[in-house]
Amino acid sequence: MKVLDAHKLSYRELNDIIKEEAPREKEIKIKNLRGQRYIGGTLKEGCTLYLDGIPGNDLASFMNGAHIVVSGNAQDGVGNTMNKGEIVIHGHAGDIMGYAMRGGEIYVKTDVGYRVGIHMKEFGEQIPMLIIGGSAGNFLGEYMAGGVIIVLGIGDSPEESIGNFCGTGMHGGRIYIRGEVPAFKFGKEVKEAAMEEEDYRLLKDKIKKYCKYFDYPMKKINLEDFHKYVPIGSRPYGNLYAY
Repeated sequence: MKVLDAHKLSYRELNDIIKEEAPREKEIKIKNLRGQRYIGGTLKEGCTLYLDGIPGNDLASFMNGAHIVVSGNAQDGVGNTMNKGEIVIHGHAGDIMGYAMRGGEIYVKTDVGYRVGIHMKEFGEQIPMLIIGGSAGNFLGEYMAGGVIIVLGIGDSPEESIGNFCGTGMHGGRIYIRGEVPAFKFGKEVKEAAMEEEDYRLLKDKIKKYCKYFDYPMKKINLEDFHKYVPIGSRPYGNLYAY
């Protein structure tokens, strides 16, 4: 495993080294991160990054298939416009995680900030997924056009597992939340839909991975406790436009 010390490196210097090493190294460990931005940006599959310290904003932006494991917390914009790959965060993540994300999966052990999943989208088999172990802040899934968000709410009551305005402007995708959440928490563009066998299969698969990554007992999570939320329509603000 290649080991890099980021202590005295600027984000440009560090990212240049990663891009140089990634094609020939299957595993790279980066220690002493101090908020350097854009780590793993555009990185293709075949390489795993292990990050110690705090990666800065836009971790894995435009990433194309690599695997990233963060030992602690991550700052804002994780997975910004990410295309493919997987990120595992053993702590919290900041605001706008998954912004305009187009594919891949992000697993967060605990909580995330505001506007997570904003503008997520999907096409064909490219379905981005966010699996959040704790709670999410206001405007979860805002303007969401596709993809999947799963909120486990571990350690929180259902009402505390999401902030207000969940799904505001949502016009695609699915949000799954464990426990019954009051209706006032959601935007008017969202409705609850009946759970189907396909939903339970998806939840079982992703929660199994979450429990494996974070050593959490799956028996503590009852799939029957989940509720599914979907958009009411595909053009929530269509009446605002003049023709």
